[in-house]
Amino acid sequence: MHSPLAVIHPEATIGENVSIGPFAVIEKDVVIQDNCRIYPHTTILNGARIGTDCQIFPGAVIAGIPQDLKYAGEDSIAEIGNHTTIRECVTINRGTKTTGKTVVGNNCLIMAYSHIAHDCILKDHVIIGNASQVAGEVKIDNYAIISGGALVHQFVRISQHVMIQGGSRVGKDIPPYTLIGREPITYCGINIVGLRRRGFSNQQVYLIQDIYRTVYTRGLNNSEALKAIETEYEPSMERDLILYFIKSSERGIVKGSIDE
Repeated sequence: MHSPLAVIHPEATIGENVSIGPFAVIEKDVVIQDNCRIYPHTTILNGARIGTDCQIFPGAVIAGIPQDLKYAGEDSIAEIGNHTTIRECVTINRGTKTTGKTVVGNNCLIMAYSHIAHDCILKDHVIIGNASQVAGEVKIDNYAIISGGALVHQFVRISQHVMIQGGSRVGKDIPPYTLIGREPITYCGINIVGLRRRGFSNQQVYLIQDIYRTVYTRGLNNSEALKAIETEYEPSMERDLILYFIKSSERGIVKGSIDE
């Protein structure tokens, strides 16, 4: 059902069973797939591509022009996956010529007053807490959780199954399976609660813990730690993901706690 008080461009592509509330604005170059609910006072601008079964709450602005001086008016998009919820006053900017798109994946929850900047890539099951601000060209992997009020520097990579404390200032890459907090942010252990909720076995959890002891508590530099991990642990999904992430980090990974 579309409210007669909504402003919907006649050339916008609207799927079946889409509810659009009063005073919502839907521009021309917009695609909204089936079974979405667009709440009142939502603004969905040119370049928005919204999947099925999404909810977008009042005050949200999807596909706004990038806040980046290199943006020169080129066509670009903001893509929202299926079953994703975008709460009140969230802003998601579309891409620039760098990648051409900003992507929020499937089954994500973007909480109120958060900002997702140009060319960010959020994969599936990501949660962004209230009022967190994610700068341009950040990559966030599956099942990562960024708690409320966090600030994420541009170009940072946040790997999968990560939990970041509210209010954190994230300027380094965050390796997989970790729990990150304190001020300044440090490695505080692994995200045991999240891993167990997602079906990781005790053996997998113990392996991840042991690998990170090698990274953070044995007094090794990154090169020495990587060599030790390669020689001391059999190949596995967990080991290989940690190795690849650290090797490919351009910003460097978050430091360990001085209390360890």
